[in-house]
Amino acid sequence: MFGRSGTPISPLTLGTMNFGEGTGNGQGAPTGADEGVRIIQSALDAGITAVDTADVYSQGESEQVVGRALRGRRDDVFLATKFHGQMSPNPAHSGNSRRWITQAVEGSLRRLQTDRIDLYQAHRPDYNTDVLETITTLNDLIRQGKILYYGTSVFTPAQLVEAQWLATTNHLIPPLGNQVPYSMLVRGNERDVLPIAQQYGLGVLAYGPLAGGWLSGSFALESGKPPTRVHTLPGRYDISGPSSERKLLAADSLARLADKLELSLVDLAVGFALAHPAISSVIIGPRSEEHLQAYLRAADVQPGRDRAGCHR
Repeated sequence: MFGRSGTPISPLTLGTMNFGEGTGNGQGAPTGADEGVRIIQSALDAGITAVDTADVYSQGESEQVVGRALRGRRDDVFLATKFHGQMSPNPAHSGNSRRWITQAVEGSLRRLQTDRIDLYQAHRPDYNTDVLETITTLNDLIRQGKILYYGTSVFTPAQLVEAQWLATTNHLIPPLGNQVPYSMLVRGNERDVLPIAQQYGLGVLAYGPLAGGWLSGSFALESGKPPTRVHTLPGRYDISGPSSERKLLAADSLARLADKLELSLVDLAVGFALAHPAISSVIIGPRSEEHLQAYLRAADVQPGRDRAGCHR
């Protein structure tokens, strides 16, 4: 279930940051629109019921791809998108203000070819806008039927608590979800964010289960081969740096553990993220049909969950 909503959600959520011809996501070569549509439809055929995108991904192209792929299947999908990122050279076309949110939601609805968004998320905190203004605006969108729930992404523990408190004290519907990075190499949210999510009944979408490629299984000590993104994001994969050296050692050790368990490292990484009781669903970002199938195999080997994503 997705938090306190009672809405079933599949253990995997299809992330669509890579889809579209643009390069606005900063992650290297994108997946073309036609292939993106095929991947989305394959994911739905395989039992994935949740799709996550954002207006800023390839400057709206990702949402357009999702809209194409969901024609005739919209009611079968828990559809999530985000606002906050700058959508034009005009800096006013960004942020979490009432002025921008009311414009941004119309753009997303149009590109997604839908009359409502299931989960509308603040992609990042906005330190220039009062949180109550954002919450009140999102409550208005719920009353208008344009969104069903709203949530946040990478909000700090204090911001999560503040949003719940402001909504409750002002007799408003509080946020329902939060997105966080979470993997075997990125576990800081276990200390506070995930317990807070459990306390308030938040649904949690965890992204980055492969830690940006470090846990993809393509990087081993004996091969010296870096993750596929090393050339597009050299700062993150500075092999000579102490942080990356530690990640390399950890990834290699985890790969050996996976071998002993007769699993792939992807299986182990996705299973780890799914096992935390606060995690509602793990966002995957396949760039190809082959990547999608690897993720699907990883989800299938997880004990304790059925195909609808509920704990048995």
